[in-house]
Amino acid sequence: MDIILLGPPGAGKGTQAQRLVDRRGMVQLSTGDMLRETRKADSELGRQVAAVMDSGALVSDEIVSAMIDAKLETLPVGTGVIFDGYPRTAAQAHSLDTILAGRNRTLAHVIELDVNEDALVERIVGRYTCAACGKGYHDTFEQPLVAGTCDKCGGHEFKRRPDDNEQTVRTRMAEYRAKTAPILPIYGARGIVAQVDGMADIDAVTGAIETVLFN
Repeated sequence: MDIILLGPPGAGKGTQAQRLVDRRGMVQLSTGDMLRETRKADSELGRQVAAVMDSGALVSDEIVSAMIDAKLETLPVGTGVIFDGYPRTAAQAHSLDTILAGRNRTLAHVIELDVNEDALVERIVGRYTCAACGKGYHDTFEQPLVAGTCDKCGGHEFKRRPDDNEQTVRTRMAEYRAKTAPILPIYGARGIVAQVDGMADIDAVTGAIETVLFN
């Protein structure tokens, strides 16, 4: 089963994709990870990717499509794939159709994690971690049992990601909507789009996704 998992930054898409990998044996194909992996490879495609990335230009649809096709070729027969970060445009959606058809694969589902923007901003802006061990906390939802002391390692220094601010999060949300808007109607017309409440408990989101995929 091949699926596309959509969701803005902070929606929990990575967590849910990893659960499908762990529980169902699927493979997550993240274009960002694949670009870094391909760049390191001693191959013609790897050299093309390195040249484009080093120049600061965007990697072309043709290169991304070739990279995905090459990755699919390495997977055992019957392995389900989660596409993450691709397709982002109508042209890429049609390219993916061609790639999958060439390998006798069919896109089964497109799942979007639906989120409330204001709630997502609160979720992201309020998070921070222990500088020593990396344990995560939140201003509202999960504070240390003893103020200023990490529950896990006893450290007293905490840090926040510099991009965890309201303006950046809202900009990312706008970019996400702009990128997904062109492809959702394509898959909606096929009747394969499902929305899952991305603001629910993590286990509830997992259960809802698995209901869509396996029931």
